[in-house]
Amino acid sequence: MNATDTTPDSPVAESAATPASDAPSGSSSTVEAGSPAKRPGANRRGGRGGRSGRSDKDAGAPMAATPGAAPARKGASGARTVHPLLEQLAALYPQLFGSEFLPLKRGIFQDLREAHPEQLAPDALKEALGQHTRSTRYLQAIAAARPRHDLAGQVVEALAPEHVYQALIELWRRRGHRTPEAGLAELRDDWRRRIVRAYEASGLGRDAYAELVRTRDEAASALLDEALAEASARAAKDEALLRAFESGNTGVEAFADMYGLDPRQTGQVLDAARRRRELATQPVA
Repeated sequence: MNATDTTPDSPVAESAATPASDAPSGSSSTVEAGSPAKRPGANRRGGRGGRSGRSDKDAGAPMAATPGAAPARKGASGARTVHPLLEQLAALYPQLFGSEFLPLKRGIFQDLREAHPEQLAPDALKEALGQHTRSTRYLQAIAAARPRHDLAGQVVEALAPEHVYQALIELWRRRGHRTPEAGLAELRDDWRRRIVRAYEASGLGRDAYAELVRTRDEAASALLDEALAEASARAAKDEALLRAFESGNTGVEAFADMYGLDPRQTGQVLDAARRRRELATQPVA
């Protein structure tokens, strides 16, 4: 996956002068925005980031450095350090780059250049934003499907489903590198459930979602297939519950009590089943 915006077709926010699109591309970088090295003003950006991960686009291939982006600076200890321009951005826009990271609107690079033409040099800004959008904390904001924001901190658009999925896959890989072998199965179960939620929130049908997010990575594709199978099984169970409800003449509370279910949860399940049914009956564009 591309966990940066320094190239076109990025799954996160654009941070280069080149325009971005929603289509996934094939490489990412191992650079992250918070490092183990301490620095002045670290609290403004919320402390440390995580380790680097691997791409989910090319199976088994290491993530390539973004073309045109400078490598991360290293301190005396050899640890990657946060780009100094990120401290400046945190001071200018704490709502975006401060203690909490928010997904950035596409075109944020140009917006920043226009707002601060003398302060933010193009190459340094591109490098800083690339490091920021590859950080684990930024990917977590993308994986949580938080909407994109402009420089004023206002919501401008929802994230594309494939960007949310790609962020989830990258975070799964990074967590996997730090997880003991005994915990990998539990980690996989957790991330499979997260992908199920992302798929259900996308509003897409199973085939449309799979076509949109699937990559050539075999491990990621296997996890996706497991998630979609789990979602389909749950959808079938929910549809059966909806049919049972529709065949009777009781309200939700009485129906839930009849089956020993929680009325509130039952209502949510029935509503979700109705939405799936409506989606399935919509004509394909």
